[in-house]
Amino acid sequence: MENKKKNWQTQLVDKWAAIRAHLDEHNKYWFTISSRFLFFSSCAALLMYVYMIGYTDDEMIQANFFLRTFDFVFFNFYFLGTCFRVYLDYLEGRRRVSMFEYIISSTLLFNIVLVFFTNVELLNQTMVLLIFGLEVSKYSFDLSRLKLSPTLIFVVSFVVLIFVGAILLMLPNSTTSGGIRFLDALFTAASATTVTGLAVLDTSADFTTFGQSVILMLIQFGGLGMMTFTSFFGIFFKGESSFQNTLFVQDYMGADKTSEAFNFVIKTVVFTLGIEFVGFSLLYTSTADTFLNESDHFFFSLFHAISAFCNAGFSTLSAGLYDINIRFNYGLQWVICGLIIAGGIGFPIMFNLYAYLKYFIRKIIRGSLFRQKFITSVWIINLNTRIVFYTTAILLVSGTILFYIFERNGVLLEHDTLWGKITTSFFGSVTPRTAGFNTVDMSALAAPTVLITIFLMWVGASPASTGGGIKTSSIAIAVLNIFSVGRGLNRIDVGKRTLAERSIHRAFAIIMLSFIFVGLATFLLVVFEPEKKPLDLAFEVFSAYSTAGLSINLTSSLSDASRVVLIITMFLGRVGTINLIISLLHQIRQTPYQYPSEHIMIN
Repeated sequence: MENKKKNWQTQLVDKWAAIRAHLDEHNKYWFTISSRFLFFSSCAALLMYVYMIGYTDDEMIQANFFLRTFDFVFFNFYFLGTCFRVYLDYLEGRRRVSMFEYIISSTLLFNIVLVFFTNVELLNQTMVLLIFGLEVSKYSFDLSRLKLSPTLIFVVSFVVLIFVGAILLMLPNSTTSGGIRFLDALFTAASATTVTGLAVLDTSADFTTFGQSVILMLIQFGGLGMMTFTSFFGIFFKGESSFQNTLFVQDYMGADKTSEAFNFVIKTVVFTLGIEFVGFSLLYTSTADTFLNESDHFFFSLFHAISAFCNAGFSTLSAGLYDINIRFNYGLQWVICGLIIAGGIGFPIMFNLYAYLKYFIRKIIRGSLFRQKFITSVWIINLNTRIVFYTTAILLVSGTILFYIFERNGVLLEHDTLWGKITTSFFGSVTPRTAGFNTVDMSALAAPTVLITIFLMWVGASPASTGGGIKTSSIAIAVLNIFSVGRGLNRIDVGKRTLAERSIHRAFAIIMLSFIFVGLATFLLVVFEPEKKPLDLAFEVFSAYSTAGLSINLTSSLSDASRVVLIITMFLGRVGTINLIISLLHQIRQTPYQYPSEHIMIN
């Protein structure tokens, strides 16, 4: 009797466990469906608002009732969907509702009542933007579950951003003419997203404030990368992450330690916004007497602060910084140079220099006030920072001197003072580092200066920065390898450190791939543009591949075929040809064996 009772109890427990397992699977299924529904509905709501903003005021007034109806339906569905998702979490014994979800849900209840009775358009737009950020942050955290490498996701995110930007730039309210061709919109979006700066249209004359704002957002997202912002939103809205997501972000951001992955994301975004705010303040102050309209003054300072830090080179002035009102404003030019260098030197370098500066200040304070002794041999400035810092300094100084030598009887003649000549020469050395601004007539440069500018564009900025090019570390490794081979060494020693072979192989692969793609693109442009000078076309290709954005007044006169070539070249230069190859060949694993080595004749 007791055995039967035990068997009956065991069977009941097993059946209940089976029912719970079935319910759990059922809940997971519906949780996934509801999450995807809320994500895509938030995307649709944001696109609807942007689409409506892209039309004229008269069309907006006609669509006002439709927009309010859409808001009412969307807010109701989102509120019910959020409640359903919270209920499924409750059934599984989990609490994944953040403070922002509580705030958004409470505001939705209030907003649903008012949407038809009062004009709460600004509140509706804010709510849609917050909902979109919340859903994107949740969805971005699910990317780690996909069987895709972070490099491939990085490449795909740029493709998506370029096409979305092209669609937005084709809206009637984006341009002064009421619409542009898709190829021109695609070229502009690709140039902004890849922070290049080449333009087939006049940003000042052909685009409205809305269109310029779209370009500015593309520059900001393209400069840091979409995954950086989505990871930041995920931390900001959700406040936590799984270990799997942490590994994903670590691989994407290139952080040294798992514990520093999301901390690196936060520091990157905060540092970017902080530097851009400082740059905006300085630009706003230095152009106080330049603009009569306060809104134009504000937008100019904001646009150029972001464009300079992201090394984009776009300007809201038709002549760029060569505008007669800006050309001799040397204080503004030094601010622009500082923003370009800060954005192009690389975030790890800046953080490492900040750590050293903090250590140095603490050492002085404690040594002078408390008589404490610090260990002077602490290795705070790592090898990567040393190589990038010295290479950048050498390129800037040598570029300034050479620009002054070859242009002292050329474009520098319009500057009367020595300070003006030095400032213009320094700016001419900084801006080829993938920035794209110009304070001189590029078509009037001497041939040696053009060749020097091509070389500086080819080298570009530093790794993990907003700039392009083969990067300063690659050219430094190539030069150091020459000296090592000359001394008969089979390794590269720098500052009591030996460079890893993987870094050497990667640097030479990047250099070789740059020659292949630049050579192929130049060949195609020479074929498509037989009436133009080959040197000018080569300058255009180097500018596109290095995302520099400088041009000898040639981009707008190119044919459609040449523009397509430049679009592809800008894209490859921004995502990196080596990254593209890695993303495509990611599934190929290393072999667990090694063949016997054999030397071949080189010379």
